[in-house]
Amino acid sequence: MNKRNYSKELDTIIARLRQEGRTPTLLLQACCAPCSSACLERLREDFLVTVFYYNPNISEDAEYEKRKAEEKRLIAELNHQVDTQDFAGMLSTGKAHRIEILDCDHDAAAYEAAVKGFEDCPEGGDRCTICFRLRLLRTASEAKAHGFDYFSTTLTISPLKDAERLNRIGEEAAKEYGVAFLPSDFKKKDGYKRSIELSRQFQLYRQNFCGCRFSRGEAFRKRGEGDILVK
Repeated sequence: MNKRNYSKELDTIIARLRQEGRTPTLLLQACCAPCSSACLERLREDFLVTVFYYNPNISEDAEYEKRKAEEKRLIAELNHQVDTQDFAGMLSTGKAHRIEILDCDHDAAAYEAAVKGFEDCPEGGDRCTICFRLRLLRTASEAKAHGFDYFSTTLTISPLKDAERLNRIGEEAAKEYGVAFLPSDFKKKDGYKRSIELSRQFQLYRQNFCGCRFSRGEAFRKRGEGDILVK
């Protein structure tokens, strides 16, 4: 079986939408401002994007609020570009739309309950699959409840995240809730590199761990061994 090219599938959908002259609504689960930066730049001309900030995996309240504040600041910066039609330094045109945000309270207890019994799994293993499913199922539920045309996630921009696994879980959630999942592999086309460039441009807080207490411990261990762990 040929490996699916999720980035190309997204391009095909966008090409069809442009041909049809449609701009559908999209609920985009975002893990943080750095990761969402390049995704929003790519999507905001062809979708009416609402960022869904749902990340119960983040262990500490202070870290959660810091990342959420950066997400909101980035969205405000991008919307200012649309309002002023000033896209200097961006791969955007006057076709870009304003971006909304659907906020969530921190619910670390939901994550801890979901991964109970998987505490000793290696980073990137079954515990991460549970985390992806938790976030994407909630995103699909909210997309259905609020009448969005599509839902998706920024998580595929990370080179440490398995795009095939994320897209499979997203498609499963789509079937369960009856709302379309937008496929992606945002790390393609230098997406991850672009997210680093935009993080510098907007001076975004760029953390070096995913958010859960397990990934934080792994990051500290790597740092102690002299490695650099980039999300």
